[in-house]
Amino acid sequence: MTVIEPFLLSLLSAPGLSGSEGPVSKIIAEKWRPLVDEISSSRLGSLHALRRSAVEGKRPSLMIAAHMDAVGLVVTKIENGFLLITAVGGVDDRILPGQAVIVHGKREIPGIVQMIPDRLMPSNLTNEPLRFSRLFVDTGFDQKELEKFVQIGDVISFAQPPILFKDDYIAGHSLDNRASIAALTVCLEELKNYNLQWDVWAVATVQEEGTLRGAATSSYEIRPDIAIALDVTFAKGPGSNNHMTFPMGKGITIGIGSNVHPALTGIFKKIAEEIDMPYAMEPMPRSSGTDSMAMQITADGIPNMVIGIPIRYMHTPVEMASINDIMRAGRLLARFITSLETNALETIFSGKSS
Repeated sequence: MTVIEPFLLSLLSAPGLSGSEGPVSKIIAEKWRPLVDEISSSRLGSLHALRRSAVEGKRPSLMIAAHMDAVGLVVTKIENGFLLITAVGGVDDRILPGQAVIVHGKREIPGIVQMIPDRLMPSNLTNEPLRFSRLFVDTGFDQKELEKFVQIGDVISFAQPPILFKDDYIAGHSLDNRASIAALTVCLEELKNYNLQWDVWAVATVQEEGTLRGAATSSYEIRPDIAIALDVTFAKGPGSNNHMTFPMGKGITIGIGSNVHPALTGIFKKIAEEIDMPYAMEPMPRSSGTDSMAMQITADGIPNMVIGIPIRYMHTPVEMASINDIMRAGRLLARFITSLETNALETIFSGKSS
């Protein structure tokens, strides 16, 4: 078991849906506190952890954002002892029937997602694509009992426990984006014996799955000179072996496109090659689908970079990733940070760094 595995398992065992990140935030804060000089929360609930530079006076700053929120479900109605539901974030309704869940009401209640069978539906609706209108959560409680503990707006998280596979693979309900939280933790642990020339902000953002508001407000508050979004991307698998996916367990991805600064793309590519780290270039012609989209246009603009960790089965209760890729992402970030000198901004954006 690697050093990061116990922490990652704890992250994948905790709820923390978008807008309700409190439980997982506490776990992250406890882990990060010994690794940084200062830790606080934004008004929206994003976790801000500062590792101060050893340089006196004014120094540049870097913000690394990894969102801690996850997709899940929310109660829309209580009807005849069943909970009607809809999605928090981009949940594929096809994978929901039969899933074990936890309803977070006045107390935590286990439940099962189920659907109205085809044979009980009007004939014109049988064999139709599954929709949330046919889904509900059964807790075994009757209407009166449910109304004591659950109300409209209570969130429902996946109850699938994490699974460790051979060859360093791990699966769980929120590797998007707890994998990146773990990678950012690896980075902080790698940095603990270094005197840094830049201030480094490790930020676990809220609400990425719905609005990017955590990244937008945190980057506005911190105003870093450079920002990096650390997130997951689509891994290759059955039916998904095209140019839009990347090998899992074969390294990280480095973003290239309008959402990232070309100078930073070049630097990360160079560093990866120097340390013989496998990587793939990830084209982002429009946007990256990450916190980078919000950070890039904060205030008068923040130069951005996006690092990806390939995962399979995104936005399901059994997302799968390679622990080696998670470790690689953290070490690549640490190598970049330790290479930063106080005058690095001038060299990076003058073109001399490449």
